[in-house]
Amino acid sequence: MAVVTAHVYAQFLKALVSGSYSLNWATAPIEVMLLTSSYVPDQDNHQFLSDVELYEVSGTGYTAGGQALANKTVSYDAVSNVVVLDADDVSWPASTITARYAVIYDNTGVSSSEKRLLGYVDFGQDVSSSAGDFRIIWDSSGIFRISVQ
Repeated sequence: MAVVTAHVYAQFLKALVSGSYSLNWATAPIEVMLLTSSYVPDQDNHQFLSDVELYEVSGTGYTAGGQALANKTVSYDAVSNVVVLDADDVSWPASTITARYAVIYDNTGVSSSEKRLLGYVDFGQDVSSSAGDFRIIWDSSGIFRISVQ
C-alpha cells in the first residue's frame, strides 16, 4: 500500500528543540508499529509508546513492537528548503493482519514510557493482508518532510 508522508507528533519536535531529547535518525533504533482503528491519533499530546501500545495489532506474521526501519537517511533539499527523513519500505510477509495506522517510534529505552513517538501514518481505512504481504511503501518524497521557513 502506498503511503503519504507521516504526520509528526508535536511533543517529539518540542522535546527535540528544547534539548530534552536528542535523535540520530541514521543510528537510532527507529521502528514502525501497526495499530488498529480503535486508536485515535492525538498529534498534540501523545509522546511515548505507552500512549498507543494498547491499540497494537496482532496476527499471523506480525511481531509485537513492529519492525525496525532499515537504511535510514537524512537529506536536505536546498531548493525547496526541506529536510527529508527516509528509510526502506516495510513488509510483513505471509501475514494475516488488519491495521488502520502505523506509528514510528524510537525504540531506545527499557519501558514503553521511555520510547518516544516520532510520527504516525493514517491509511485512511482499515488495510488487511490474508496470508500475504502487508507492505508500507513510503512516499517517494520521504517518510518525514520538515520545511525550513
